[in-house]
Amino acid sequence: MSHGLATLPINVNLRRIFPSASFVGCGDFVVSHVTDRAADCEPGSLFAVIRGVHVDGHAFIPEALAAGALCLLVERPLADVAAKQCVVPDVRRAYAELCSAIHGYPSRRLALAGVTGTNGKTTISWMIRAICQAAQKQTGLLGTVEYSDGAYDEPASLTTPCSATLSAWLGSMVRRETTHAAIELSSHALDQRRCAGTLLDCAILSNITQDHFDYHGTFEAYRAAKLRILNLLKPAGLAILNMDDAGSRSCLEEAPRRVLTYGLEQPADLSATILDESLFGTRFRVSYGASNQIMQTRLPGRHNVSNALAAIAAGLHFGFDLETIATGLGRLDSVPGRVEAIDCGQPYHVFVDYAHTDDALARCLRFLRSHCDGRIHCVFGAGGDRDRTKRPLLGKAALLADRVIITSDNPRSESPEQIIRDILTGMSDPTSAHIEPDRRAAITFALSRARPGDCVLIAGKGHETTQIIGAERQTFDDREVVRDYLTPHPTVQEPHLWHRAGRLTAESP
Repeated sequence: MSHGLATLPINVNLRRIFPSASFVGCGDFVVSHVTDRAADCEPGSLFAVIRGVHVDGHAFIPEALAAGALCLLVERPLADVAAKQCVVPDVRRAYAELCSAIHGYPSRRLALAGVTGTNGKTTISWMIRAICQAAQKQTGLLGTVEYSDGAYDEPASLTTPCSATLSAWLGSMVRRETTHAAIELSSHALDQRRCAGTLLDCAILSNITQDHFDYHGTFEAYRAAKLRILNLLKPAGLAILNMDDAGSRSCLEEAPRRVLTYGLEQPADLSATILDESLFGTRFRVSYGASNQIMQTRLPGRHNVSNALAAIAAGLHFGFDLETIATGLGRLDSVPGRVEAIDCGQPYHVFVDYAHTDDALARCLRFLRSHCDGRIHCVFGAGGDRDRTKRPLLGKAALLADRVIITSDNPRSESPEQIIRDILTGMSDPTSAHIEPDRRAAITFALSRARPGDCVLIAGKGHETTQIIGAERQTFDDREVVRDYLTPHPTVQEPHLWHRAGRLTAESP
């Protein structure tokens, strides 16, 4: 557990938490430490025996008991194990609920917004925090970039942390007297019931497009996982749906009674009209009932106005007025790795974005196309050991750029060359793309070809500061690679000589 968290787990009775559970070797069990990792067990622990995607917790029972675990949370009695057992229908759900109980059900004492969707989760969460802070509310945040309890923060390890970590952070928020929070809920976390026991005041479903089919298998299963967020709503909770997105809109029929819709293009409860937009932000008028308010965001692109509407909806549900909400949105300068501008005085624009789906990449490129005076250079790749079916879609989306540079993302155990070949199958003319598996060299190539007025988009990794190659995590930050290049090369000279790996060649721009 993070040393900076203000946590104080309490003792809970399993019989009280799970009245319908059956017990082996005891009639009840009082526990204050629970874990699903045998390595984290200590004397008196409860070990939740979970069948994971790649690992089965049953194989670690001896290790857990040797470390001092006194009780097992299981889905069927284990006759060959001499340990107390609490038998429940769904260990994942029960474990998450138990983690919440041990930390005093913290979500019940927080105004909590949950955000899910293929794209936009991080930006919406950061916007919600900015709005709450403008209302002078101490605000926590759990998401892809960072975990914060309102007073202490650290870099995130997962978009949605495991059940124990999630409840510990929420519990720390309560102990720090944080009153509001925004959390990102990934489809994996929702499918694995990591958030069971965590109750939301509002649930935002920003969009549902293709992603993570390597895990979910089909769009229907992926959509079903996203829909689980609605099951986490408090009795007076609000579902917030995006009418401009077919996937989010399709959830209307399955949403609870209290729903607030938003949209830029389709009729909705909360809407916006764009007044001015540029590469540096957007000014827009928000309409909600009879109320109107002009707002602005420094995050560029129409998709960020849509993200702003989702955050505005949460702010309204929290009871904030439109003027306060406008102040919060206007104060948010940037979100790490989300259309993040890198300015070192160069005569062209450089943006780093987390876009790793075809929908997100296409949105970024369309935005740049509408505001870029010069050419658009796009550097991107696709993650290894992940959904292969979206790779050709990324290749097709990249055709919106003038120059396409295909490189490595996080290849993991896959061959970077094979990943690139998969991407190329989506391009009408694969020979038009520049192939450079070395990501640093690919970024350098794009920057070296940029001319005044051009835009360079480096997509896929965004805020990430490592690159996963094989089993190793190597330090790598797209933003720092750009700065390293631009600092000694503020301008471009012609003809350009490109030198890499001992090879010197002259190439036309």
